[in-house]
Amino acid sequence: MGAWKLRVSMAGTVALIIGLSTLFFTIILSLTGYFDFLTLGIFVIGFNFVQWLISPYIVDALYHTKEIKQSENPKLHEIVDNLSQKSKIKKPRLMLAQIPIPNAFAYGSPIAGTRVAVTSGLMKTLDDGEVEAVIGHELGHLKHRDVQVMMFVSILPAIAYYIGYSLMISSMVNGRRNEGGNGAVFGIVFMAFSFIMNLFTLYLSRLREYYADRHSAATVENGPQKLSTGLAKIVNATKNMRMTKKDTQNLHAFKALFIADPDCAQMDSAQLSAISVGDSQKLVDDIISKELTGAERIKEIFSTHPNIIKRLRALRGLN
Repeated sequence: MGAWKLRVSMAGTVALIIGLSTLFFTIILSLTGYFDFLTLGIFVIGFNFVQWLISPYIVDALYHTKEIKQSENPKLHEIVDNLSQKSKIKKPRLMLAQIPIPNAFAYGSPIAGTRVAVTSGLMKTLDDGEVEAVIGHELGHLKHRDVQVMMFVSILPAIAYYIGYSLMISSMVNGRRNEGGNGAVFGIVFMAFSFIMNLFTLYLSRLREYYADRHSAATVENGPQKLSTGLAKIVNATKNMRMTKKDTQNLHAFKALFIADPDCAQMDSAQLSAISVGDSQKLVDDIISKELTGAERIKEIFSTHPNIIKRLRALRGLN
């Protein structure tokens, strides 16, 4: 997907999410007269905003991150310095997350500042060039303000869900037959609408992953190849990981932040179980040569990240 088409697709998806939400809420609220739900909407927006402000501290606690000092890893700091200058953004704080799976993520808020975290597993699995490409991807998210954009569009389905949920609860508690029945119907409609809007939000998330990949390819020397082998290694290494139930739940909590979706990585790695890791470039070639099944295409619709095969093909196109 070309850069211009990618930008148009992202802008169009955001506009569609906002437009559909505005139209839907206007029509439903005017028909039902549930104007007190505006208060609920304000509450949901406020809750999400506060959550965004403090989320970096939650992430730090959940993944046991700590700041990497300049003296601890000067080479990694040099990489972040150089790529931040090329990206024309302020250098984020460099963090290490105590997670065994190889991954990385960017996060931040106005009160916490911007941060880029690499996992302990990433540093053990990838070489320096691949780590550089992964960091280039994460800086792309900061450059494009993806955290803010995704928080904004995620609020809209959340409002619809909470209104629908409240209507469903109200209809069960309310003893009046007519009002209770109408409330249940509108509750189902709101929750169905929330589900549809979530699909658009997931699609936007996948587009922004492609866009961050392009940023890495543009700022890192030989970026497409380095990022391709890095992503292939991340997915391939996942199949050897033995994760506890608690670890899996923690990863799922903020999986949208990661460079590769841990859930999809598990599925993708199962497809690649017969592939040897001896040659990184051969690993990439073997993945790209595979054909997507119908089940994989359906799975991607519900994922925050593109399918690894499609993603690597897009990177190869940048070469």
